[in-house]
Amino acid sequence: MMERDEQKAAVTTTLYTDGASRGNPGDAAWAYVIVQDGSVAASRSGFIGTATNNVAEYHAVINGLEAAREFTRGGLIVRSDSELVVRQLTGRYRITREHLADLAGEVRRLVRHFREVRFENVPREHPCIRIADRLCNETLDAERPGR
Repeated sequence: MMERDEQKAAVTTTLYTDGASRGNPGDAAWAYVIVQDGSVAASRSGFIGTATNNVAEYHAVINGLEAAREFTRGGLIVRSDSELVVRQLTGRYRITREHLADLAGEVRRLVRHFREVRFENVPREHPCIRIADRLCNETLDAERPGR
C-alpha cells in the first residue's frame, strides 16, 4: 500500500514550450504541451501579434506555467528548444534586454507556485516540441491566412 502512495506522489509533470515568429519581429505565437505520466494532459497555443521569436518563447513558458498549476503544485520540468530562454532562466546568461527581463520576472513569479521547477533545453526534434511547433504554426496560419 505504501508503494502505491509513493508512486502517486512521484507523478511526473513536464511542460514543453515553443514560440515562433514569422519575421523577427513578425507575427508571433506561443504553444505548450503538458505531459503527465507519459501522456499529453493538455496543450494550447495563442497569437501574440508582432513580436520577436525570443518574446514568443517566453510567452510559451509563461502560459504553460499558468496552465501547469492545474496539474501539479509539486515538481515540474520545463523543456524548451530555446537555449537562450533556458540559459537566461537558469542564470547561465545575463538578461540585458529590459523587455526580456520583465518576461523573466513573470516566469519567476509563476515558478513560486510549484515546489520545484527545473528548466531544460531539448532539441527542436523532440516529439513534444514538434507538437508545440505545429500548434504555433497552426495558430499563425489561422491568424493570417494566405500569408
